[in-house]
Amino acid sequence: MSEKNWEKRIAYLGPEASFTYLATKGLFPHDWHIPYKSIPECIEAVSEGKVELAVVPVENALEGSVPLTIDYLYHESELFVTAEVMSKIQQHLLVNKKFAENKEAIEEIYSHPHALAQCHKYLYYNHGGVRQTSYSSTAAAAELVSQTEDRCIAAVANFSAAEKYNLHILEHNIHDFHFNHTRFFVLSKQNIKHGLVPLQAQPKTTFMLTLPTDVSGALHQVLSVFAWRKLNLSKIESRPLKTGLGNYFFITDILADEEEPMMKGAVEELIALGCKVKSLGTYYTYVTPE
Repeated sequence: MSEKNWEKRIAYLGPEASFTYLATKGLFPHDWHIPYKSIPECIEAVSEGKVELAVVPVENALEGSVPLTIDYLYHESELFVTAEVMSKIQQHLLVNKKFAENKEAIEEIYSHPHALAQCHKYLYYNHGGVRQTSYSSTAAAAELVSQTEDRCIAAVANFSAAEKYNLHILEHNIHDFHFNHTRFFVLSKQNIKHGLVPLQAQPKTTFMLTLPTDVSGALHQVLSVFAWRKLNLSKIESRPLKTGLGNYFFITDILADEEEPMMKGAVEELIALGCKVKSLGTYYTYVTPE
């Protein structure tokens, strides 16, 4: 397919065969998928107009939020979430085919920090003495293993990575819990909603809030703004403001469209209370095929 046939350029946390790549390909099968080495690079690619969209991980069911994504969206960019993608995560232990029969010879295990944490029990009880090394992504770790023939190293990654880099799956499904999903944000300069595939009917809006300083009960007041309007918060979380200990901003997911009258009223009241409100927009949730 020539470049001119692609509808959109979409950045993703690469390389090819990463979980982010699979989420991107699942939602945008006919667009130009461009890998970047880090989450900030993906976000900056949108901000600088190099791509129309970026897909980045934001939360895992086992390990929680991805701080780098949250912090970069708050401090460094003015982008919007136009969709979120939910993908099932299955982790396997991969080795170079040269060492397919050498399970006991593994010297080091590479993967993204979240992937290593998701397989903590398996790695502890089966490879407790082996050094674990964090890597930029599961697919990058798999690529490293494929290129290393003088040492028996392993990667924690998915089936697609095993196929892409011609690796042997030494152990299947090594994640500690079977319900393991990751949320990915689709980011854009424009505050729009995507309607690419059949979607869940429930809209979701993400706000980033900074509370007024030195006000007793400020968080309670903020929650009351949503409570009396019967606006359902599906998530609330704090992150450091990076201005000193005890200073935080809050990320809230509200199950409502920001254009609804109650949501507009909530924003007005939050501002009246002295809060700073940064909206990431309203979007819908898409689920990629397993």
